[in-house]
Amino acid sequence: MRSFDPTPFVLPLFGALALTVLAGGARAEMMDDHLFTLVALDRLEYRARNGNDLLAWEGQGKIGTDYHKLALKSEGEYERRADRFEKAEVRLLYQRLISDFFDVQAGVRYDFEPDPSRVYGVVGLAGLAPQWFETDANLFVSDRGDVSARLEAEYDVLITQRLVLQPSAELNLGLSNDRPTGMGSGVRNVEFGLRLRYEIVREFAPYIGVHWERKLGRTADIASEEGEDDSVVSLVAGVRVFF
Repeated sequence: MRSFDPTPFVLPLFGALALTVLAGGARAEMMDDHLFTLVALDRLEYRARNGNDLLAWEGQGKIGTDYHKLALKSEGEYERRADRFEKAEVRLLYQRLISDFFDVQAGVRYDFEPDPSRVYGVVGLAGLAPQWFETDANLFVSDRGDVSARLEAEYDVLITQRLVLQPSAELNLGLSNDRPTGMGSGVRNVEFGLRLRYEIVREFAPYIGVHWERKLGRTADIASEEGEDDSVVSLVAGVRVFF
């Protein structure tokens, strides 16, 4: 099988991003040009689920100003019993502030797992929706031309100054089937989580909770054909760290 070379996608993309940054230079005096960095491991957790336990992570690193940022994001799951990554992805994004609460973002996403790997172009919007819901909505176009979308949202409920309850939700959709990766067209899957964390200090917080995943439509059919469960509930324990 001919290997896919992502270079023709990556170089024009970053050329366009560089031009976007330069185009904003004329307004630099009106902007806050203070450079900051952030490294955050939003979730590093153990998921106990019917003997098929997982290690899961979700994190990001950022560098830039209030108006222009580069972000590196990663998330994935490692299946202990099978000794393999169930899914693993990395996204490299340019983000630009377009309002007081939202960034528009564009870049590339690379999925190491499931096999075969995929490369995607990404465009999206991230920020705080009304009522302080943290949202991240993205449209993906793969190197095969498949179009998909993902919407994520979470909300922090302060029980005390240190104890925080965080409900979260994720919805994935696709316009076409990608059978080799187990993805069907339509609504592919939903995920809901409820995590209770205790902030020992603001930068370090252990937590416990529950996580539910449900595959839907054609994606659920593919999972059934492969002998996989289409619905899984996990008890989770983990830690949240940033600096």
